[in-house]
Amino acid sequence: MPSIEFDDLYQADLIVDALYKGGSASNLSSEPISKLLPCGNQGGVRYSGSIDPFELVFVVLYSSLADPDWPDRIDFEAGQLTYFGDNKTPGYLLHDTPKRGNIILRDCFNEVHAENRRMVPPFLIFTKGVQRRDVIFRGIAVPGASSLSAADDLTAVWKTKDGERFQNYKAVFTILDEQVVTRQWINDLAEGNSLSINAPVNWGEWVKHGVYNPLKAPRSTAYRTRAEQTPSLTEEIEIIKSIYGYFGDGYAFEKCAAQIFQLMSKNVLSCDLTRPWVDGGRDATGIYRIGENLSSTKVEFALEAKKYDLDAGIGVKEVARLISRIRHRQFGVLVTTSYVSLQAYKEIVQDGHPVIIISAKDIVDILKHNGYSTKIEVQKWLRSNFPLGN
Repeated sequence: MPSIEFDDLYQADLIVDALYKGGSASNLSSEPISKLLPCGNQGGVRYSGSIDPFELVFVVLYSSLADPDWPDRIDFEAGQLTYFGDNKTPGYLLHDTPKRGNIILRDCFNEVHAENRRMVPPFLIFTKGVQRRDVIFRGIAVPGASSLSAADDLTAVWKTKDGERFQNYKAVFTILDEQVVTRQWINDLAEGNSLSINAPVNWGEWVKHGVYNPLKAPRSTAYRTRAEQTPSLTEEIEIIKSIYGYFGDGYAFEKCAAQIFQLMSKNVLSCDLTRPWVDGGRDATGIYRIGENLSSTKVEFALEAKKYDLDAGIGVKEVARLISRIRHRQFGVLVTTSYVSLQAYKEIVQDGHPVIIISAKDIVDILKHNGYSTKIEVQKWLRSNFPLGN
């Protein structure tokens, strides 16, 4: 990836996935984003311009991507960013945060929903680099996505901390298919001309016509390694271990696995467990809806749950059991607290078997997406939904 030194930031272009280095001082004078752009040097939501009146020049969204309570996420294959607002602790109402980040989110999404896109500033996305204050530019983004309605792209979610309930925003952005944001356009923005000749093409298409052209980056390989299927952060490993330790055997885990798949997709209409003594290898069957309302169609799926230790992978034999039970108009779902071995994963992909693999890392991500971001929250979810002895 390109790397831009701290002393060169003031004149640098913004290049997707480039590293922008922080300074050597131990204080905020080493912060790089405020040297790249005329904005603040702290916080996740920063901006140039005015909130009231609503005349924003641009907005910076910064994330470490490492907050377990508020799991910001970039979906590189879809070209989307899920970003949580700045009301991250109790004590404030949704829109009363000191830096007014949630007001910015609310007003920008409202303008998009009202089709006043010319009022909406570009969002410039940065994530934490590996060393000290270094940051990585992830692209230019706009509120919403072509696949989401106005009811789904910005939602207020509840959280409990220290016995207090509070709300924060969960926002979805589309990262546009633009590799470079030029210094010339950054200067044009400061002069109030976001649609200058230096403007990114897909920014103009979105402002003028509402066209979302996401920066999609498909995987170079269709199968995942063990490292990609298992959590690496300590708190994520604790979540998986708490699930593994909660259930006494694999049969007890089946109901949990089925609910995890339902949390993954709202289109899972039913998921019925079979009795262990007539299981024959199939832990559950269900109905999945493709499409909406009268235009939808329904297909069947078979689900298998594998409660394995993180160090014990799923092999070819276990995968073959599921594949052998997939019939016409069916697909398979494999949910495991571990991972699928490379050989088994390759066979699924190369032979074109319609199998969804939900590994340990996926389980953590699904639970986080649904508001269960810590070991304590997951344990409460387990006790509430799967009481022992029932």
